[in-house]
Amino acid sequence: MREPAKLYLASSNPGKLGEFRALARDSTLSAPVQLELAPWFDVLPAFPEDAPTFAENALGKALHYSRERDGFVFADDSGLVVPALGGAPGVLSARYAGPEASDAERNAKLLAELRGKSGAERAACFVCVIALAERGRAVAIVSARADGLILQAPRGEGGFGYDPVFYFSALGKSFAELSGDEKNIHSHRGKAFRRLLALMERR
Repeated sequence: MREPAKLYLASSNPGKLGEFRALARDSTLSAPVQLELAPWFDVLPAFPEDAPTFAENALGKALHYSRERDGFVFADDSGLVVPALGGAPGVLSARYAGPEASDAERNAKLLAELRGKSGAERAACFVCVIALAERGRAVAIVSARADGLILQAPRGEGGFGYDPVFYFSALGKSFAELSGDEKNIHSHRGKAFRRLLALMERR
């Protein structure tokens, strides 16, 4: 059996690492992967995630944190895209209502911006792009999306971010009403990460 591939997450957030580990456990790889936080993440200068696209932010971050150390480094950028708002919140999803705003404040701003809109005007999708790099060289970029609608009001107690206002039509629930297993299967991040793992298995 092949040795597990080691992937370093370009983050210092153990919660995000736990989410990716859960996704890896649910995958059907013949050889498991070992996921760790990049131990040098806080030592290097922070990467400014100020590019206009998810792909540029994810790849830039992966390249930045892979240049000084050996090993595979992966980074993600994700957010909510609402076509009726010109693609907003988009790459500014986490800062949509200001850098210090809460999830509730971001959701409130989104609902206010969509007031008076209905049907297809409330269409939205979550997008995730994951980039993999090694020693400053791009190895892979994968992406995935989850399509739905923005509700008139929040629903559900789970999840985070825009999950309570994102209605996932395929299951008839908001993302905040999904179980952990359901979200791992259907979320943009889950689908993108499984694509990355599938690519790693073929290396």
